[in-house]
Amino acid sequence: MIDDYKPRISDRTIDELLQIVGSPDKWDDKAVLLAKNELNKRNVPNEKVITAKYLSKKRKRVKRALKANEGYSILEFLSEPLWTTIEILFSWELKKNGYFKKAKQQNRLRIIILSIVLIFIVFSMYHNY
Repeated sequence: MIDDYKPRISDRTIDELLQIVGSPDKWDDKAVLLAKNELNKRNVPNEKVITAKYLSKKRKRVKRALKANEGYSILEFLSEPLWTTIEILFSWELKKNGYFKKAKQQNRLRIIILSIVLIFIVFSMYHNY
């Protein structure tokens, strides 16, 4: 099998090879196979490969948990009020993308924002007469 990656798989460090083998979803099958073969050539114990896979899965779980618990903050409204409001009103993918806390907050904030807009409209109509 030809190693046509840049840098070549065979020239990478053991840590880099373990990252490739530990995260096969980020690499194509050829790269993973070349990395496994290179680790075997360098007599790297199989336990290190197993540990690399375990750590990769753990990192993914931690990322998902952080994403799920990420919510809107006051700073977002102060620094970018327009874009934050647009995201709240028109974004429909938060829950699907794993932002569960933001999706929950979004539902509440939509009601609040739309209520304020409705009150403003009614108030302005009342004042015109």
